[in-house]
Amino acid sequence: MAILEVKHIEKHFGSTKVLNDISFSLEKGQALSIIGSSGSGKTTLLRCLNFLERPDGGVICVNGRVIFDAEDKTTQSDKEIRKKRLHFGLVFQNFNLFPQYTALENVTLARELMAKEHGSESKAAIREEGLTLLKQMGLADRANHYPHQLSGGQQQRVAIARALAMKPDILCFDEPTSALDPELTGEVLRVIRELAKQKTTMIIVTHEMAFARDVADQVIFMDDGVIVEQGDPRQVIEHPAQERTRQFLARYSQEE
Repeated sequence: MAILEVKHIEKHFGSTKVLNDISFSLEKGQALSIIGSSGSGKTTLLRCLNFLERPDGGVICVNGRVIFDAEDKTTQSDKEIRKKRLHFGLVFQNFNLFPQYTALENVTLARELMAKEHGSESKAAIREEGLTLLKQMGLADRANHYPHQLSGGQQQRVAIARALAMKPDILCFDEPTSALDPELTGEVLRVIRELAKQKTTMIIVTHEMAFARDVADQVIFMDDGVIVEQGDPRQVIEHPAQERTRQFLARYSQEE
């Protein structure tokens, strides 16, 4: 059974259709890369999956259970939406760390707030797990540093640890290296490669074509709000079937 099924997702902003009949599935432990030009709808799709935007049509299922159906017009409370969000962890382009908190505090804050609400975990246990995650990110010696004391690559690795701390079913990345200098990109990509080896279920919006080809189990190419082509990464990136995909990859190679 697929861990994630996305069926016929639609999203409009005014009269502009940003997502048009988006459907795909993802198995547990798979990595999916989404590629495409700016404005193709990639980030909006991630925001819909994370309930930062409400789709205008379609269905989202996680672990065989419907968590969103556009036909259901029932008003949901903030608490219900937060609960659905827990299925997904989102790592943003620009880190979005809290500047007044240390790296460790950024990682543990959301878990501590949730534990306070439900009384499910001790602060000490959450802190210990946060330290373990920072060690996994290669940041064991940066736990007490504030964001301004960290490089962009280190901040992004803290953001990844923060997302993992919530134990999401699916970890989502929105162009995780786009805000980084070229020399810092590699350290973030190495972390994501390692997560892929550990069979972390991931959706990665990326402009790193070689990375998408080598790490993902499947690739989706989006253009103008639709899925133009999807399938095996090497097939799609090295031998695309659709002319629009070929045009995009040819232009991208020229820009590189």
